[in-house]
Amino acid sequence: MTMESISKRTQSRRRYQLADGTKVPGVTTVTGLLAKPGLVRWANRLGLEGIDAQRYTDESAQAGTLAHALIQARLQETPLERGEWSAEQLEAAERSLARFEDWRRAHTLRVLQCESSYVSEDKRYGGTVDCYCLLDGRPTLLDFKTGKAVYEEGFVQLAAYARLLEETGLPVEDCRILRVGRDGAEGFEERGLAERERWYALFEHLLGVYWLKKELGWR
Repeated sequence: MTMESISKRTQSRRRYQLADGTKVPGVTTVTGLLAKPGLVRWANRLGLEGIDAQRYTDESAQAGTLAHALIQARLQETPLERGEWSAEQLEAAERSLARFEDWRRAHTLRVLQCESSYVSEDKRYGGTVDCYCLLDGRPTLLDFKTGKAVYEEGFVQLAAYARLLEETGLPVEDCRILRVGRDGAEGFEERGLAERERWYALFEHLLGVYWLKKELGWR
């Protein structure tokens, strides 16, 4: 797995279509409609400190992408070509991988699918699932996040992914977000999804807004 292949897979997540060829949005596109006032405050604070927010975000995103890729490569038992990454990036990502492996050793995990894409013909949206597995014997959806915290939109996304799996006949008894920090200060966190139907209801409202904006020609 190379940086180029990781980039291509990330871009492919955003292209979903129905059986008749109609293009539909991905889960992350839909949840992107949620307002993020905290992000504005964060960018303003960095600006006041003389830090380029865009550059900081790009570097953090790259670190997160590598950590995510290492975890996926380990789950799929495929090699990651590491020559394209700096020593500092690899060191940080491997620390993230070590935290994930610590968590994994405390469980029985059998991977069923990784990075699999689905489309709902009924609801008209698509998504790519990080990991569908048997976790301690239970059919479980895992979603990996890299960063300092788990935000509410992550629960909305998780509920939407679970619905995609269930529509294809795959049972989902449990849904979990694993937050893997990108450096030593960001730590590791596991969050379950309670009230899944209510989070999915919020996703459906956002999906309705997405299609209404399309009909109105709103860019």
